[in-house]
Amino acid sequence: MPTWETNCIDDWETKVDAIVKETLPENMTVISGIPSWVQMYFEKIQQKTGKKVGDVFKNFKLFIFGGVNYEPYRAKFENLIGRKVDSIELYPASEGFFAFQDQQSEKGMLLQLNSGIFYEFIKADEFFNNEPKRITLQDVQLGVNYVMIVSTNAGLWAYNLGDTVEFTSIKPYRVIVSGRIKHFISAFGEHVIGKEVEQALQEAIVDSNIRVTEFTVAPQINPNDGLPYHEWFIEFENEPEDMVALAEKLDHSLQKQNSYYFDLIKGNVLQTLKITPVRSLGFQNYMKSIGKLGGQNKIPRLSNDRKIAEALSELKLVK
Repeated sequence: MPTWETNCIDDWETKVDAIVKETLPENMTVISGIPSWVQMYFEKIQQKTGKKVGDVFKNFKLFIFGGVNYEPYRAKFENLIGRKVDSIELYPASEGFFAFQDQQSEKGMLLQLNSGIFYEFIKADEFFNNEPKRITLQDVQLGVNYVMIVSTNAGLWAYNLGDTVEFTSIKPYRVIVSGRIKHFISAFGEHVIGKEVEQALQEAIVDSNIRVTEFTVAPQINPNDGLPYHEWFIEFENEPEDMVALAEKLDHSLQKQNSYYFDLIKGNVLQTLKITPVRSLGFQNYMKSIGKLGGQNKIPRLSNDRKIAEALSELKLVK
């Protein structure tokens, strides 16, 4: 599910309503999709029934996802479902099926080595050099952020997927998707990447009742007062009582992960990051305004400019 007729609906909101109508009477046991859009589906189910998703689908046991890191969504999902559900991560794309989570106890996804795909890797911090060095699997290292380049028997030749990956294991080869090479902040030379902001958020809200619906980060180069800073636009399901304390936790985690960011804070080049709350459904309305609601579209975690930030403000989607 959904049926072919429902899949052919162009308007995303109409499609989700049709999916809800089709699936409500069914015994849904496995659900798969990009977390941000499955979340919209779950919210509509809750609105229609007044029940937790886990009570509507009593045998729902497995969520299969891909496309984005699930951790920032996990607390919100567990609240919508009403209980914990096992999850499996996949790394699919139009260009090929690259990896899947083969062990619940292991971090990372097993890289597919026998599917007609030849992999090469470029260190992310060297990618924009004039002649970046490509290496093969035998030379990759743990914990290094790489841009993944693929050649396939379907006709791709040294194709840049745009994704960045890190290896969590060499024997066997396991990877995590750490972000997009074009999604980063380096307005001040810090080169903060998607994995770092996602981990910062995960660490900052762990063991709390804070649930985040969506977020993105942009640099504020010319603030009205004080030093420049990173501005986090966060849509909360339930806002924290102390926003300043949450910002400090985020900032501390980011400093711990990124030595360049640490140096800029300690050297008084940047001030501690600031949080700007986004109104309920703000990110959905933003994506709708640019014609990218649903499908494979995702909110960029990071921008090196303020296009998204300005759009959110212009549409009056920030508080």
